[in-house]
Amino acid sequence: MFDPPPFRLEDREKIFAFIAAHPLGLLISMEGAPCADLIPFLTEPDFAPSGRLLAHVSRANPLWRRLQRQPEALVVFQGENAYVSPALYASKPLHGKVVPTWNYTMAQARGRAVVHDDMEWVLAQAKALTDKHEAGKSPPWAVKDAPDDYIEAQLRRIVGIEILIDSVVGKFKLSQNRDAADRRGVSEGLAQQQDAGAKAVAARMMERDVPEELG
Repeated sequence: MFDPPPFRLEDREKIFAFIAAHPLGLLISMEGAPCADLIPFLTEPDFAPSGRLLAHVSRANPLWRRLQRQPEALVVFQGENAYVSPALYASKPLHGKVVPTWNYTMAQARGRAVVHDDMEWVLAQAKALTDKHEAGKSPPWAVKDAPDDYIEAQLRRIVGIEILIDSVVGKFKLSQNRDAADRRGVSEGLAQQQDAGAKAVAARMMERDVPEELG
Protein backbone atom coordinates (compact mmCIF):
# COMPACT_ATOMS: atom_id res chain seq x y z
CA MET A 1 0.00 0.00 0.00
CA PHE A 2 1.24 3.49 -0.89
CA ASP A 3 1.44 5.12 2.52
CA PRO A 4 2.80 8.72 2.55
CA PRO A 5 3.70 9.95 6.08
CA PRO A 6 0.96 12.65 6.31
CA PHE A 7 -1.75 10.00 5.92
CA ARG A 8 -0.14 7.22 7.94
CA LEU A 9 -1.91 5.93 11.07
CA GLU A 10 0.71 4.33 13.30
CA ASP A 11 -1.16 3.96 16.59
CA ARG A 12 -1.82 0.20 16.82
CA GLU A 13 -4.68 0.62 19.30
CA LYS A 14 -6.44 3.08 16.97
CA ILE A 15 -5.94 0.79 13.98
CA PHE A 16 -7.59 -2.14 15.76
CA ALA A 17 -10.39 0.12 17.01
CA PHE A 18 -10.98 1.17 13.40
CA ILE A 19 -11.06 -2.47 12.25
CA ALA A 20 -13.52 -3.37 15.02
CA ALA A 21 -15.75 -0.48 13.91
CA HIS A 22 -15.58 -1.58 10.24
CA PRO A 23 -15.56 -5.39 10.54
CA LEU A 24 -16.55 -6.31 6.97
CA GLY A 25 -13.12 -7.02 5.52
CA LEU A 26 -12.02 -7.81 1.98
CA LEU A 27 -9.89 -10.96 2.32
CA ILE A 28 -7.45 -11.21 -0.58
CA SER A 29 -5.84 -14.58 -1.18
CA MET A 30 -3.36 -15.58 -3.84
CA GLU A 31 -3.10 -18.94 -5.53
CA GLY A 32 -2.35 -18.27 -9.16
CA ALA A 33 -4.72 -15.34 -9.74
CA PRO A 34 -5.71 -13.13 -6.78
CA CYS A 35 -9.16 -13.65 -5.30
CA ALA A 36 -11.17 -11.33 -3.01
CA ASP A 37 -13.97 -12.25 -0.57
CA LEU A 38 -15.99 -9.92 1.68
CA ILE A 39 -16.17 -11.46 5.15
CA PRO A 40 -17.18 -10.11 8.60
CA PHE A 41 -14.34 -10.48 11.10
CA LEU A 42 -13.89 -10.42 14.86
CA THR A 43 -10.69 -8.81 16.13
CA GLU A 44 -8.49 -10.00 18.99
CA PRO A 45 -5.64 -7.44 19.15
CA ASP A 46 -4.19 -8.90 22.36
CA PHE A 47 -3.77 -12.43 21.00
CA ALA A 48 -0.01 -13.17 21.09
CA PRO A 49 2.15 -12.14 19.44
CA SER A 50 0.50 -9.61 17.08
CA GLY A 51 -3.25 -10.18 17.24
CA ARG A 52 -5.63 -12.21 15.12
CA LEU A 53 -8.82 -12.02 13.07
CA LEU A 54 -11.58 -14.63 13.29
CA ALA A 55 -14.25 -15.45 10.72
CA HIS A 56 -16.14 -18.23 9.01
CA VAL A 57 -17.15 -18.92 5.42
CA SER A 58 -19.50 -21.24 3.60
CA ARG A 59 -18.15 -24.75 3.08
CA ALA A 60 -19.11 -24.27 -0.59
CA ASN A 61 -16.69 -21.34 -0.84
CA PRO A 62 -13.36 -22.55 -2.31
CA LEU A 63 -11.56 -19.87 -0.28
CA TRP A 64 -10.91 -22.09 2.73
CA ARG A 65 -9.27 -24.84 0.66
CA ARG A 66 -7.23 -22.21 -1.16
CA LEU A 67 -6.02 -20.87 2.21
CA GLN A 68 -5.03 -24.36 3.27
CA ARG A 69 -2.72 -24.56 0.27
CA GLN A 70 -1.53 -20.94 0.33
CA PRO A 71 -2.10 -19.40 3.79
CA GLU A 72 -0.69 -15.92 3.17
CA ALA A 73 -3.57 -13.44 3.32
CA LEU A 74 -4.27 -9.72 3.16
CA VAL A 75 -7.45 -8.26 4.67
CA VAL A 76 -8.57 -4.72 3.77
CA PHE A 77 -11.01 -2.75 5.94
CA GLN A 78 -12.55 0.40 4.47
CA GLY A 79 -14.31 3.18 6.33
CA GLU A 80 -15.58 6.63 5.39
CA ASN A 81 -14.82 7.98 1.92
CA ALA A 82 -15.88 10.93 -0.21
CA TYR A 83 -15.02 12.85 -3.38
CA VAL A 84 -13.34 16.21 -2.72
CA SER A 85 -14.07 18.95 -5.25
CA PRO A 86 -11.40 21.65 -5.85
CA ALA A 87 -14.18 24.17 -5.23
CA LEU A 88 -14.00 23.37 -1.50
CA TYR A 89 -10.43 24.60 -1.06
CA ALA A 90 -10.03 28.09 0.40
CA SER A 91 -6.93 28.48 -1.79
CA LYS A 92 -8.82 28.00 -5.08
CA PRO A 93 -9.72 31.69 -5.62
CA LEU A 94 -6.21 32.72 -4.57
CA HIS A 95 -4.16 30.79 -7.14
CA GLY A 96 -6.34 28.13 -8.76
CA LYS A 97 -3.66 25.44 -8.29
CA VAL A 98 -5.99 22.74 -7.00
CA VAL A 99 -7.28 19.45 -8.40
CA PRO A 100 -9.95 16.91 -7.37
CA THR A 101 -9.10 14.11 -4.97
CA TRP A 102 -10.74 11.51 -2.76
CA ASN A 103 -10.58 11.36 1.03
CA TYR A 104 -10.91 8.01 2.80
CA THR A 105 -10.05 5.87 5.80
CA MET A 106 -8.80 2.29 5.66
CA ALA A 107 -6.65 -0.34 7.33
CA GLN A 108 -4.87 -3.48 6.18
CA ALA A 109 -3.87 -6.62 8.05
CA ARG A 110 -1.41 -9.17 6.70
CA GLY A 111 -0.94 -12.61 8.15
CA ARG A 112 -1.14 -16.37 7.90
CA ALA A 113 -4.49 -18.10 7.65
CA VAL A 114 -5.37 -21.18 9.68
CA VAL A 115 -8.45 -23.16 8.63
CA HIS A 116 -10.64 -24.66 11.37
CA ASP A 117 -12.90 -27.46 10.10
CA ASP A 118 -14.03 -28.04 13.64
CA MET A 119 -17.63 -27.67 14.82
CA GLU A 120 -16.73 -26.51 18.35
CA TRP A 121 -14.37 -23.80 17.04
CA VAL A 122 -16.90 -22.62 14.47
CA LEU A 123 -19.73 -22.58 17.03
CA ALA A 124 -17.67 -20.43 19.42
CA GLN A 125 -16.78 -18.02 16.61
CA ALA A 126 -20.38 -17.82 15.36
CA LYS A 127 -21.65 -17.15 18.90
CA ALA A 128 -19.06 -14.43 19.50
CA LEU A 129 -19.76 -12.76 16.16
CA THR A 130 -23.51 -12.87 16.77
CA ASP A 131 -23.25 -11.56 20.33
CA LYS A 132 -21.10 -8.63 19.18
CA HIS A 133 -23.53 -7.48 16.52
CA GLU A 134 -26.72 -8.25 18.45
CA ALA A 135 -25.53 -6.24 21.48
CA GLY A 136 -27.85 -3.31 22.07
CA LYS A 137 -30.72 -4.72 20.02
CA SER A 138 -34.06 -5.25 21.72
CA PRO A 139 -34.45 -8.11 21.99
CA PRO A 140 -31.04 -9.47 20.95
CA TRP A 141 -30.99 -12.72 19.00
CA ALA A 142 -28.69 -15.49 20.23
CA VAL A 143 -27.57 -18.73 18.63
CA LYS A 144 -29.36 -20.68 21.37
CA ASP A 145 -32.67 -19.18 20.22
CA ALA A 146 -32.72 -21.51 17.20
CA PRO A 147 -33.39 -25.28 17.49
CA ASP A 148 -30.29 -27.34 18.27
CA ASP A 149 -30.64 -29.59 15.24
CA TYR A 150 -31.02 -26.57 12.95
CA ILE A 151 -27.87 -24.92 14.35
CA GLU A 152 -25.94 -28.18 14.06
CA ALA A 153 -26.93 -28.45 10.40
CA GLN A 154 -25.91 -24.85 9.76
CA LEU A 155 -22.54 -25.36 11.47
CA ARG A 156 -21.78 -28.28 9.18
CA ARG A 157 -22.14 -25.88 6.26
CA ILE A 158 -19.43 -23.44 7.42
CA VAL A 159 -15.68 -23.53 8.04
CA GLY A 160 -13.65 -21.35 10.40
CA ILE A 161 -10.89 -18.97 9.33
CA GLU A 162 -8.25 -17.57 11.68
CA ILE A 163 -5.76 -14.94 10.46
CA LEU A 164 -2.64 -14.78 12.65
CA ILE A 165 -1.55 -11.19 12.07
CA ASP A 166 2.01 -10.32 11.08
CA SER A 167 1.41 -6.60 10.53
CA VAL A 168 -1.35 -3.98 10.50
CA VAL A 169 -1.25 -0.55 8.87
CA GLY A 170 -3.75 2.28 8.76
CA LYS A 171 -4.21 5.12 6.28
CA PHE A 172 -6.46 8.10 6.93
CA LYS A 173 -6.30 10.38 3.86
CA LEU A 174 -8.12 13.44 5.22
CA SER A 175 -6.46 16.44 3.55
CA GLN A 176 -3.57 16.46 6.05
CA ASN A 177 -1.31 17.65 3.21
CA ARG A 178 -3.36 20.88 2.91
CA ASP A 179 -3.15 23.94 5.16
CA ALA A 180 -5.69 24.63 7.90
CA ALA A 181 -7.87 26.89 5.72
CA ASP A 182 -8.13 24.27 2.97
CA ARG A 183 -8.90 21.52 5.47
CA ARG A 184 -11.61 23.63 7.03
CA GLY A 185 -13.09 24.38 3.60
CA VAL A 186 -13.19 20.66 2.76
CA SER A 187 -14.67 19.54 6.08
CA GLU A 188 -17.31 22.27 6.12
CA GLY A 189 -18.18 21.68 2.46
CA LEU A 190 -18.53 17.93 2.92
CA ALA A 191 -20.62 18.41 6.06
CA GLN A 192 -23.18 20.37 4.03
CA GLN A 193 -23.65 17.62 1.44
CA GLN A 194 -26.53 15.14 1.58
CA ASP A 195 -24.32 12.10 1.02
CA ALA A 196 -23.80 10.12 4.23
CA GLY A 197 -20.23 9.25 3.26
CA ALA A 198 -19.34 12.93 2.79
CA LYS A 199 -20.81 13.80 6.19
CA ALA A 200 -18.87 10.94 7.81
CA VAL A 201 -15.58 12.10 6.26
CA ALA A 202 -16.30 15.65 7.45
CA ALA A 203 -16.88 14.40 10.99
CA ARG A 204 -13.64 12.41 10.88
CA MET A 205 -11.71 15.46 9.61
CA MET A 206 -13.15 17.71 12.31
CA GLU A 207 -12.33 15.10 14.93
CA ARG A 208 -8.68 14.99 13.81
CA ASP A 209 -8.38 18.78 13.75
CA VAL A 210 -9.37 19.10 17.43
CA PRO A 211 -6.17 19.83 19.46
CA GLU A 212 -5.09 16.91 21.65
CA GLU A 213 -5.60 18.94 24.84
CA LEU A 214 -9.24 19.58 23.84
CA GLY A 215 -10.04 16.20 22.23
